[in-house]
Amino acid sequence: MHEAVGRLVSFLVEERVELAGLAVPDDPAERWALARSLMNMRLPRPVPVAVLEEQDAVLRALIARAGVTDASALAPVGDGGVDGRLALWRGDITTLAVDAIVNAANSKLLGCFIPGHHCIDNAIHTFAGMQLRLVCDELMRAQGHDEPVGRAQVTSAFNLPSRFVVHTVGPQVPTGEPTAAQEEQLASCYRASLDAAAAAGVASLAFCCISTGEFRFPRERAARIAVGEVRARGGAAARYSARLLSVICFFIGNS
Repeated sequence: MHEAVGRLVSFLVEERVELAGLAVPDDPAERWALARSLMNMRLPRPVPVAVLEEQDAVLRALIARAGVTDASALAPVGDGGVDGRLALWRGDITTLAVDAIVNAANSKLLGCFIPGHHCIDNAIHTFAGMQLRLVCDELMRAQGHDEPVGRAQVTSAFNLPSRFVVHTVGPQVPTGEPTAAQEEQLASCYRASLDAAAAAGVASLAFCCISTGEFRFPRERAARIAVGEVRARGGAAARYSARLLSVICFFIGNS
């Protein structure tokens, strides 16, 4: 894999004239960090098939090395009812084998361009691969405007252990004190994600903590909204197939 990462770096460096002559690090961690940074900064444009194949092999090896968690093995919360279909898990959402994961996206829907940034948007786009930004760019060009807060769109998950990624844009709360309108926007993110998952025939859905990172929505309040919306939507059985009633609510870090 070390050589494959080196070839991936070489391709990404050759694309950028200003990086001509940049040396490929020998240290495996530094080499991968450089590859990730260059992938993060890369604009959405076609990638040669051979390069994608190399990238895909690298990403799948890294995910396997990190260890994949099977969502079906997670213990549900409560004894039956809606909570019997709701599980809480702390971990890396890019290593979760589940039908779909939810990405806390930004309004451009193109992922995080900050090299190596530790946001969920960066992680999902990194380990899904460069294909994800390309597909999101196609969606946004067809849409013709920024993604509104509180809606959701579904794409393939490409190299992730999940099948789909549901992208939703949460409210930004610079003050750290959400208004009633912003609380409703966050609730809408969960409803829209569940609706989009239902339309895609998803059986299990993993949520990240929408808006609780860079967007500064208070974590405890966000958690209550998340669980409340999943319970409410899960209880509305008439709106969903029986398959979608297996829902996972995913929390990470200190959330």
